[in-house]
Amino acid sequence: MAGLHKSEIENPVLNWIDTRLPVITMMQKEYGVFPTPRNFNYLWNFGALAMVVLMIMIASGILLAMHYTPEKTMAFDSVEAIMRDVNFGWLLRYGHANGASMFFIVVYIHIFRGLYYGSYKAPRELLWMLGVVIMLLMMATAFMGYVLPWGQMSFWGATVITNLFSAFPLVGEHIVTWLWGGFSVDNPTLNRFFALHYLLPFVLIGVIFLHVAALHITGSNNPLGIDPKGPQDTLPFHPYYTIKDSVGICVFLIVYAAVVFFAPNLFGEPDNYIPANPLATPAEIVPEWYFLPFYAILRSVPDKLGGVLMMFGSIIVLFVLPWLDTSPVRSARFRPVYRVFFWLQLLACIVLGMVGAHRPEGIWVILGRVSTAWYFLHFLVILPLLGKLERPLPLPESISRAVLRGGGGGPLPGGATAKPMEKV
Repeated sequence: MAGLHKSEIENPVLNWIDTRLPVITMMQKEYGVFPTPRNFNYLWNFGALAMVVLMIMIASGILLAMHYTPEKTMAFDSVEAIMRDVNFGWLLRYGHANGASMFFIVVYIHIFRGLYYGSYKAPRELLWMLGVVIMLLMMATAFMGYVLPWGQMSFWGATVITNLFSAFPLVGEHIVTWLWGGFSVDNPTLNRFFALHYLLPFVLIGVIFLHVAALHITGSNNPLGIDPKGPQDTLPFHPYYTIKDSVGICVFLIVYAAVVFFAPNLFGEPDNYIPANPLATPAEIVPEWYFLPFYAILRSVPDKLGGVLMMFGSIIVLFVLPWLDTSPVRSARFRPVYRVFFWLQLLACIVLGMVGAHRPEGIWVILGRVSTAWYFLHFLVILPLLGKLERPLPLPESISRAVLRGGGGGPLPGGATAKPMEKV
C-alpha cells in the first residue's frame, strides 16, 4: 500500500504497527545495529546510568506527589505522613531523596569523563552544550525539590539562594519578588516550587532527547579520541553495549540500594527534620553537597554581585569550553601535559566542595580563593595555551589496530607506526 513503511518484522501484529508507525524499526536502527566504537570502557556506562536514575526519580516523584500537600502549614506533616502512613512511603521518599544525589554523582562522572577524553570537541560542540543545559535543569529541579519538605534547611536554603538574585542591579529585587510570589519565602513560594519541580523533569526529558539525537548524528567519542575508520572499528550497540550497560546498571543499583536501605540520611541535614521556622535561623545554612563547589565559589568573592557572577560564570565557561581548548587532539591519553592539569582541576573541584561545607574562616577562605582562581585559570588561560604549546603523543592509525595492540600510538602489528592526527 502506498505511503506505508516497509517493515521487516515477522510478527504480524508488530509488523502492522511498524508499517504505520515505524517506532520499532527506529529503535532497532538507533539502539540495535547503531555502530559504536569498539573500545568503550566502563566510563561510557554513565550516560545509561543517568537515564535509569531519571526514570526512577520521575516514577517515585509522581507517586510522592499523590500524597504531598504543597501548603506551608501542612507540607512538613505530609512528608512525615508519607514516611509513616503510606505503604512503602519511606522507600519512595528515601529512594527519591537519595536518587538526587545519585543522579549528580553519575552526571558529574559523566562530565569529567567528557573533559578527560575531549568529548566536547568538534563535531560534538552542540552535544556538549546540551549536556550543560541538562546540568542546569538538574540543579534547578534539585533546588526546588529540596525546598518541598519545608524543614529548617529547606526554608532557609530557599531564602539564602533566592536572595542571591537581589545582587543584580535594577532587576534583582523584582526577580526575587517574582520567585517568592510575595515579599518573603512563604506559601506562594512553596506552591510555585512544587509546580516547577514537577514540570522540569519532563523538560529535562525533552533536552535529553535532543542530547541523544545529537549524539546519534555525530557518533560517540571513545577513549582514543579518534574517529572510526570503518566497520572494523565499530560494534553494533546491541548486544555488546546493552550487556555492558546492564552490568554497570546492576552494580549501580546495588550501591543505590545500599544507601537507601542502610544509610538513607547519609546525604541529608539533621536540621531538615525540624519544621520550618522563619524566626529561628539555623547555626549553619549549608546547601546539598552537589552545590557545595558553586557555593564555595560564591563565598570566595567578598562582593555579593561579584560572587554571584563568578558562580554563574563557573557554569557559563563550560558552554564555551569547545572553543577554549585549542588542541586538535581529543583524548588526554595522548596529551601528557593536559593530563596533569586535568587532575589538578579535578582536585580543585573537590577542594571547593570541602570548602563549601565549612565556615568561611581560617584556612578555608584561602583554599576557596585559590581553588576558585585555579578553576577559571584552567579554562580561560591554561587550555588555550596548552593547545599551542603542548606536543601530543602520536595517535594510532585506527581503533581496531590500537585495540589489538592494546594501547595508543607507537609501533603497531606488522611494523607500522601510528601517525599524528592532522585533523580531528
